[in-house]
Amino acid sequence: MQPILEMRIAITTEDYDRLADFYRNALGLDPAAEWPSENGRAIVFELGRATVEVFDPPQAEYVDALEVGERVSGPIRFALQVPELQAALERALAHGAMLVHEPVVTPWGDINARIQSPDGMQITLFQSVGE
Repeated sequence: MQPILEMRIAITTEDYDRLADFYRNALGLDPAAEWPSENGRAIVFELGRATVEVFDPPQAEYVDALEVGERVSGPIRFALQVPELQAALERALAHGAMLVHEPVVTPWGDINARIQSPDGMQITLFQSVGE
């Protein structure tokens, strides 16, 4: 049995409505739960299977160089596998994402594009080989 059953990433933002709208519309996610209360608001989006990648600085620099041409991401970057990269990229850009770099083919054959969310999170959208 796996020792971890679910991973949740909690993002705190000053502009809750804008960021919730970004994840809902730019990335096309449906809310799994919403928690409005007198203490604040939260929204949960299910992202499918989750993994954690741990990079050392040279690996992070290598991936940024492949996808963007230079080191630009912070200590945390999302990488989201999508079924159709061009459609996902167009939807994200139409809903407030900033294009960091156009799609590139990686040495392992995936197609990766880098965007930035309204709160500054670097996000790699990628389509796997053969999809």
